[in-house]
Amino acid sequence: MSRLVITREGLPRGIVALPVRTRLIGPGDDLLTLAREATNGIACDGDVLCIAETAVAIAQGRFVPAEYIRPSRLAFALSRRAGALATVAQPESMQLVIDDVGTAKVLFAVAASALGRVLGRRGLFYEILGEAIAAIDGYTGTLPPYERAIVLGPAQPDEVSEQLAQALRCHVAVIDANDLEKAHVLGASGGINRALLQEAMRSNPHGNADQQTPLVVLKWRGSGPNPLAEAA
Repeated sequence: MSRLVITREGLPRGIVALPVRTRLIGPGDDLLTLAREATNGIACDGDVLCIAETAVAIAQGRFVPAEYIRPSRLAFALSRRAGALATVAQPESMQLVIDDVGTAKVLFAVAASALGRVLGRRGLFYEILGEAIAAIDGYTGTLPPYERAIVLGPAQPDEVSEQLAQALRCHVAVIDANDLEKAHVLGASGGINRALLQEAMRSNPHGNADQQTPLVVLKWRGSGPNPLAEAA
């Protein structure tokens, strides 16, 4: 079976990405068994196995059906002001942020954001509520039956990565990437250059639609030591 190999301009020459298709992941799934079966013969010692954070969170049961959430008027008002691609563009997602940090902090972030725009500084709303918003993945683009589920951030991503790395005998990282060329390493096993890994995943080879490739194996095909597997 042929496999898609993705390269990206701007990366050190020799790094390639292989998205790996899996079955649909559900709550309670054993990520180790799934990853071992899917990457058998693909991931090797020195490779970096990147796992989409949504896949880890769903396996941990960290998602809430949107129908279970009753957004407040504040949640509706703020979600309408969010960008169309923002994770809090849905009122249900915004309500979870309000429930997490409290109405007072959200209103403070709104006021600070308004003042910041006057002073020419944008993004204060997300800067103040950063962790609360970063831990939530809106339902847009999620595969059925999770298309109406608000996915929370994965629990203990560093520990998950380390446990998988020891069993699979390759480096492992939990990645939050999107089609806006933004990527963040939420957790990783030891010996990974996180900054370079984030740059490598900016093109989001996982995909945000129906690719069903929550695993991506990064391989080093250049000469010399693997720059992804060197501690930053």
